[in-house]
Amino acid sequence: MAQSLCDIQTNEPDNRKSSDNDRARQLGWDRVTNKKETWKEGMYGDEVREKILEFAESGWESIPEDERDMWFSRFKFWGVFHQRSGQESYFMLRLANANGLLTAEQLRAVGEVAAEYARGPVSNPEFGDAWIDLTTRQSIQLHWLKLEDIPAIWEKLEGVGLSSRSSGGDTMRNISGCPVAGRDKHEFVDAQPVLDEITAKLRADDDLANMPRKFNISVTGCREGCAQDSINGIGLEPAEKAIDGEDVRGFNVRVGGGLGGREPRRARSLDVYVTPENAYDVVRGFVELYHEHGDRENRQKNRSRFFVDDWGTEEIRDRLGESYVDFDLRRAGEDLRDEYTYNAGKAPSAGKHDHVGVHEQADGDYYVGLTVPIGRLTAAETVQLADLAATHGSGEMRLTRRQNPLILDVPESELDDLLDADLLDTHSPEPSVFTRGAMACTGTEFCSLALTETKARTAAMLRWLRANVDLPDDVEQIKIHYSGCTADCGQAMTADIGFQGMRARKDGEMVEAIDVGVGGGIGPEPSFVEWIRQRVPADEVPGLLRNLLNAFAAGREEGQTFREWVEATGEEALVELAEPEETDYEDPCLTDAKRSWYPFADGEGPAPTDADGTPMATESDD
Repeated sequence: MAQSLCDIQTNEPDNRKSSDNDRARQLGWDRVTNKKETWKEGMYGDEVREKILEFAESGWESIPEDERDMWFSRFKFWGVFHQRSGQESYFMLRLANANGLLTAEQLRAVGEVAAEYARGPVSNPEFGDAWIDLTTRQSIQLHWLKLEDIPAIWEKLEGVGLSSRSSGGDTMRNISGCPVAGRDKHEFVDAQPVLDEITAKLRADDDLANMPRKFNISVTGCREGCAQDSINGIGLEPAEKAIDGEDVRGFNVRVGGGLGGREPRRARSLDVYVTPENAYDVVRGFVELYHEHGDRENRQKNRSRFFVDDWGTEEIRDRLGESYVDFDLRRAGEDLRDEYTYNAGKAPSAGKHDHVGVHEQADGDYYVGLTVPIGRLTAAETVQLADLAATHGSGEMRLTRRQNPLILDVPESELDDLLDADLLDTHSPEPSVFTRGAMACTGTEFCSLALTETKARTAAMLRWLRANVDLPDDVEQIKIHYSGCTADCGQAMTADIGFQGMRARKDGEMVEAIDVGVGGGIGPEPSFVEWIRQRVPADEVPGLLRNLLNAFAAGREEGQTFREWVEATGEEALVELAEPEETDYEDPCLTDAKRSWYPFADGEGPAPTDADGTPMATESDD
């Protein structure tokens, strides 16, 4: 087993401590803390829960106004996020269910919570009121919650085995993996036991709650690479190695991947192979190394990808072997990266690029992947989905990194009845190419960082594209990902066509705009988009897409995918082909540009409100 942090700090030789401190100083990593580090040193992790309960009992106004930023920063560890300016007293709750594991009972509880509590002062014109969002890390978010209701919500969700712990803030986030681990007919190695061990022993360790920044872990055991190890802080991917004359299946290790800030990194090989039995120890070792030596001063440069930039993989490997694991590290084995197809821009014949559709499991049953455009389900649909999983499957469900749900363990005898269900008319296992490939982050609807609205706009664009753009029958995927800002929660950098929210002037008025990039994807050779158009007014983007996709349809070679066509066409030509154009498309909030308290509401917002949503009276200046 790996040594604990306490063991390392008390048992290591003094000269190693000195060497580590020298190294930190050389890299400018002195321990002068920034504001958020000071807040975390005062309180973080599990002890924050009691303060949330205390504030919930006494109400919104009990949080001192001059301390709210501090408390909201701490709340995030427990998945409680204050919504943006103008929405004071309203919160989002994010769950953490490793690898997207859910039961029908759990999903039904989520839907019931959404119906009762996730209702804001104004409805979304596209999605109405009371809904859930599926995330790109295989989990769920609920919006418009009142702080006073958090204890009751926790009681309901925790009563069925769900938790929001460690789903936000500077900590280990929800662990991602292949959502059909243990079920996949063509799985190379079952990663679920490793995911379970990391969840139970590492993410549950409150001594490691306070990381320098958020930290992502993935474990992929499938041939498709659907955990996207190349964009995680540490990722395990399937491999095989000869040990004592026998070929043993396990994982190769990559570190330092991530998106955001227009400074993405592919995770780099650590030249380490681990068996399933010692995978946990190596993951823990790297987490402890980053926890101890990651930069806690410069929040613009302290994610794990920059840590790997500065230390280098050789030094990290050496340090892990010397101080963080108690066995010899094996060199990397033969991996299957060249077979990865998940969001890899490969032809359908190469393998699955997502989990949508009907797929046979290893045991002869089936799993059915539905499409939830932009990851948003109404509360009623959420309960209906849970009922379908319980009626036609085992009740086991999974969420994918593409914001879609899977119903597992469906016997062949139940397939037709499941596929005939009314809910599948909306959330089909056979969607259009545009619906299938769309993802979007939260956007200005709730996020304080975003520059544009994302979800309603994407829904409107999808309708327009389906009505106005025809693609060849053999084109099954066009991945369009929309992030409201450069933090890239919508993973725009890894899309066939990536959007990032911006602002621009049009006809003398500030409008919401979009940077458009092409050619991204995960797979054997992960690539990030090239930005071919900057600050395009949002109402001109559908026309741009039509021009670009018409050129693709007309100019592609037979069987050529969009990503392959982009690579063959070249940036200069792509810029010319992607001509912005005004069309009959009507944008839902072109002129908002984040000036309103809610993108779809006029006038002043009611916030802050009391526990039942009544606006709180403010004192007059008279």
